[in-house]
Amino acid sequence: MRWGEAERSSSRLALGRWLDGVAYVDVQARTYAEFWNRQNEQALTADGPLWVVLGDSTAQGLGASSPLHGYVGQVLRALRATGTPWRVLNLSRSGAQTRHVLDDQLPLLEGLQPALVTCGIGSNDILGTTPKRFRRHLRQVIGRLPTSSVVMDLTVPDRFWHIGGAVSPYVSGINQLIGSTAAERGLPVAEVSRYARPPWRGLLAPDKFHPNNFGYRRHADALRAALPETHLPRY
Repeated sequence: MRWGEAERSSSRLALGRWLDGVAYVDVQARTYAEFWNRQNEQALTADGPLWVVLGDSTAQGLGASSPLHGYVGQVLRALRATGTPWRVLNLSRSGAQTRHVLDDQLPLLEGLQPALVTCGIGSNDILGTTPKRFRRHLRQVIGRLPTSSVVMDLTVPDRFWHIGGAVSPYVSGINQLIGSTAAERGLPVAEVSRYARPPWRGLLAPDKFHPNNFGYRRHADALRAALPETHLPRY
């Protein structure tokens, strides 16, 4: 086999693996949503402090081996390890953008008294929303969050068709906006961008975009570091 043929064969294999990975995560989008819907029903009837999760597929845990191996499940275990029976209401949706948090997720907080709200949103807006609208929506989302909230900033793997590297200055600007807008409201920011960084080897799901269990550990570490000590004491 000549070099050009070998290179094309390798590219076809890589594309095939990526397509298989995308299909795998697509199946997860349905099954993980069903899991969290069941968990949400239980959370609303249980006792204990309530954590409400707003966001997109990363809050659903897509790419992890199970929904509870995403960052929500990992942080929930840490919260419960303190002996407090925390409940989690996961309102996130795969594919959600900032407009979906504004229109669909935030209104569901009405009547609830969460001890903690976390919001990680924006990855799907990077290529799906105009910059002006994206920034406006982000300000509106952060402006409407309860005072018990933690905002998560963004990270985009540069292995995802090299998109991450191309948009990294844009994402940095968005993260600055998240930080400054959250600071105006006195809300802490979980700096995922500091914890989930290259090299990405061993941290991504087969679709090369969502984190795997180990990648979500970085997200969970960022969120744990931003939580108030009243929720998760530092020893």
